[in-house]
This record gives sequence, structure tokens and C-alpha cells, in this order.
Amino acid sequence: MPDLHVVRPLQVVLAGGGVAAVEAALALRDLAGELVEATLVAPNEYLAYRPMSVREPFGYASAQHYPLSEIASDLGMHLICEKVARVNTRARIVHTQEGTELEYGALLVALGAATRLRYEHALTIDDAHLAQTLQGLLTDVEQGRVRRLVFVIPGRLAWPFPAYELALMMQTRAEKAGAELSTAIISPEKRPLGLFGLEVSRKISRLLAERQIEFISAAGCEVPDPKRVVLMPSHRQLEADRVVSLPTLHGHALTGVPKTPRGFIPIDPHCQVRGVERIYAAGDGTDFELKHGGIASQQADAAAEAIAALAGAPIRPAPFRPVVRGVLLTGRKPLFLSACYSGGHGFSAKMTDRATWSPPTKISAKYLGPYLDRIDRIVGVHGGPRQPAGAATDEPAG
Repeated sequence: MPDLHVVRPLQVVLAGGGVAAVEAALALRDLAGELVEATLVAPNEYLAYRPMSVREPFGYASAQHYPLSEIASDLGMHLICEKVARVNTRARIVHTQEGTELEYGALLVALGAATRLRYEHALTIDDAHLAQTLQGLLTDVEQGRVRRLVFVIPGRLAWPFPAYELALMMQTRAEKAGAELSTAIISPEKRPLGLFGLEVSRKISRLLAERQIEFISAAGCEVPDPKRVVLMPSHRQLEADRVVSLPTLHGHALTGVPKTPRGFIPIDPHCQVRGVERIYAAGDGTDFELKHGGIASQQADAAAEAIAALAGAPIRPAPFRPVVRGVLLTGRKPLFLSACYSGGHGFSAKMTDRATWSPPTKISAKYLGPYLDRIDRIVGVHGGPRQPAGAATDEPAG
């Protein structure tokens, strides 16, 4: 006679193949165990540890890539290598572009954000192809053909670190090559890395001054030609041999899921999508202003707790309370920054030359950090030496 008390596991679909989706999968395994059955739907075959790609043009090891098939197998979840196209929220069905239909009891959308070019005449950073994008510029800096370099952080705050890191590392490389280089960073921030508070910002200001990097606060700017930047609203003009810009970010359009005018998904304090049931979102694709892997992982944890409770796990979900942690690569010794974040401001901020979290990775993630660290150590033992994916070091590969 069948057991009428057997409870079927909650069917959870994780849409995305990045940090947030994998962090959520790890969290669900820990929090809910057999109470959930997870399916990962991702168009990519590998989880790319993208924050470390900023170092690639300078001769460092490439950012690590981890096969999603191995991660899925390790976590006991299904993997479908397809792209999510739309969601039927009434029937609770996810549709992929390839025609697959997946019923869900809970859905986590973690598709990231789309990058767009802001300035036609600037070299725009693409962390998926950073080495190819910047190698020519680096050679020109070392050989003295570029003497005035301007980095632009366009629009509202997303994650400004790459502009600072590239400016610092370019300046270091010029010094080592004996080349003359004048560098500037143009940012909508009132102070350098102001999201970490006044005291940290003052230290960053001193660091930039010591490295002869000018910080320019401007509401915005235009790049009318490859060698000129016009600041707004002052209309001050800067001459440059080369202009490098961060991209602007926009959300991915996903039919059936609410979105803001810029395509980002609105979420509540538990990372549930506003206006729909049983759909959650985490990562760069949400309407939270900071876009960073550590923030994405914290959102994934909050969503995973809510989903685990929905599945019957004996937990009380905690709301998303962002703590910003970042490793600033300087071309010399890295700096570790952290701050609680609320209302557009950081507080209880710290900056040290030693990590205040473990493992000391670029992305501080409760589950993913230790998980990838374990994989790296296993590969290091059985597959030869290997740099941990997020190891904070400014030493280039041998």
C-alpha cells in the first residue's frame, strides 16, 4: 500500500550559470537537502570566475573556469544547457528558447546583466575579453606611445573597482618600464570609492595621489573623439592619448517577469520578485544598485532561505542585508575593503592589507568561496600547481 504521507520535493528551477545561481544551489543543498529537487538552466558550460580577469592583460594567470556539468553532478541537481526565454507565472512553467518546458514550485532568476557600450570613441572594458582588449594599450603605455590615459566610470554606481585597478596597474607597469604616464579617473562618485565611507575614501585618495593618479568627480562626461573628454556640467575639456570606459549595465529582458524601465528585476527584502509568487531573483539582474559577485551571493543566500522555508525546512528566512567586500588590486599589495551598506551609503567600513574574510577571495560568498577553494586545492594536489580562483595577490603568473 503506498505511503500517503510521502511529500514530494519542491521543484526548484535555477535560471543562470553564474555566481548567484551556483551559490543558491549550494545553499539549498545545505538548508533544504532532499526537500528540494533543483534544476539548473544555463546557456554557458562553465562558471567563470570573472573578477580576476582584470589582471589578465598584465601577464597573470587566466581567470578560472569550472565546468557546470561537474558542479551539477557534485550537487546532485539536473543541468540543462539552454537559454531561458520566458516564464508563464500562472502555470508556473519556464520555457527555454530550445522549446523545453519546466514546471517549478519555486524559480530563481539569476541571469546577470547585459553590458552596453556608452562611448563610441572610448575603449570599453569587457571582462570576458579583457586581455585581448587591453593588450595593445598596455604595450603602447610601456613603449611611451600613450602618455595621458583617462578612465571613465559612466552613469550611476554599479561596481567601480575595475577602473581603479586598471589605472593603478597601468601606472605600475609604466613605472617598471620607465615610461612617462599621466592617469586620471573620471567618476560620478563624490569621493574615490565613496561607498566605503569617508575614512576609507580618504585613504584611497592618498593612494591615488601617491601613484600620481588624478581623481575627477563629475556628474557625467562625453567623449566626442578618441582623444578628448568633456566633463559635465562644467564643460571642462581633458586631452588624452587614450580613453578607457567601463560599460553601462542593463537587465536581461525575460518575458513574464516584472522589470524596471532599464530591464532590472524589482525584489523585496527576501529577494522575491515584486508582484509575482514563488519567483526570486539574485545578482546583477536585480534592481539593487551595486553589481558585484559578493552582493549576488548574499542575495542568493536570502532567496535560498526563503525557498527552503517554502519547501518545509525548519528555518526562519533572514532578509538581504548587504555587506560589501572587495579586493582592490593595486599593482603592488592588494587591499581588502568591507562595509555594511544601506540607503546608498556604507558604514562600519574597514580597509586593511590582510583579508578579514576566509577564504580571501575576490568574491566573498558563504558557500561558493569554500566550495571553489576546495576544488582548487584538489586540482592543485592531483593536477599540478594551480592558483586558487579568487586568491588575492598581485604577483603575476610565472
